[in-house]
Amino acid sequence: MIGELDKKYLDAVLETMPIEISVLDKEDKVLAWNKHETRIFKRPEAVVGRNVRNCHPKKSLAKVEQILSEMKQGFRDKARFWINMKLEDDTLHKVMIEYYALRDEHGTYLGCLEASQDITSIQSLPDEKRLLD
Repeated sequence: MIGELDKKYLDAVLETMPIEISVLDKEDKVLAWNKHETRIFKRPEAVVGRNVRNCHPKKSLAKVEQILSEMKQGFRDKARFWINMKLEDDTLHKVMIEYYALRDEHGTYLGCLEASQDITSIQSLPDEKRLLD
């Protein structure tokens, strides 16, 4: 990143961007997440410091473990998939979920960033819309 952000700006950015993120350390412990009140995948605050495996349904756990293992071994830097999901408004939404390996300047694995976004409205965008149209 070029420049530095004061914590208040970083917090504002993380809460403003239209993507939910969760950050894991190299031992797969949950460090933090944003958008606590409006998350698609809600979790209690007590999850901070706990193993991420406690946050995923059993049917997806093997895939999550595979992704994290491949990231740690250096075989993978990202994984992207999307699911159809009923949200609180009881309508079907398309949710994209991405995992990104976090690495230092030497390529050492630091942890993982999980990003989730409701892309339903993005998928229905028309041809083009110019700035301030």
